[in-house]
Amino acid sequence: MERAQFITEISAVQESLRRFLLALCGGDRMEAEDIAQEAMVKAYIAMDRFVERAKFATWLFKIAYNTFLDHQRAGKIHEEQLDAAEQLPGDAKADDSFAYQDLYAALGILPLKEKTAILLFYVSGYSVKEIAKITGGSQLAVRQQLSRGRTKLRQILER
Repeated sequence: MERAQFITEISAVQESLRRFLLALCGGDRMEAEDIAQEAMVKAYIAMDRFVERAKFATWLFKIAYNTFLDHQRAGKIHEEQLDAAEQLPGDAKADDSFAYQDLYAALGILPLKEKTAILLFYVSGYSVKEIAKITGGSQLAVRQQLSRGRTKLRQILER
């Protein structure tokens, strides 16, 4: 893959990638941006290993998802800080005016695999087959994650 083609491909999918990561990070824009930048750098470094017959966006999302998992394992996503923010009085929260706060909170309750499947399917528009490639699971597992995730999300949001 040539540098110019890489830039064109990145430009076409970067907003979708950022939305996906923003939702995975529970609305933490700075964390999502850090992961997006790191994933794009990793993709750039590995662009000579990209197989042309594959879909570029699926390849990039897999890199981003794995980068997110690396950050999570390394403790770079600070759940303690999020928990502390939830204990603040209502008007002291910086994110109260954030338009999707309820949705991010509901998504945050879901297990990671269900949340990822929901976001990739409904927000990013990937097929079950593509999600299986991104997450490294089977298509059956993705269908189950979508079904369970929808049910749980509906229950959480109805409360």
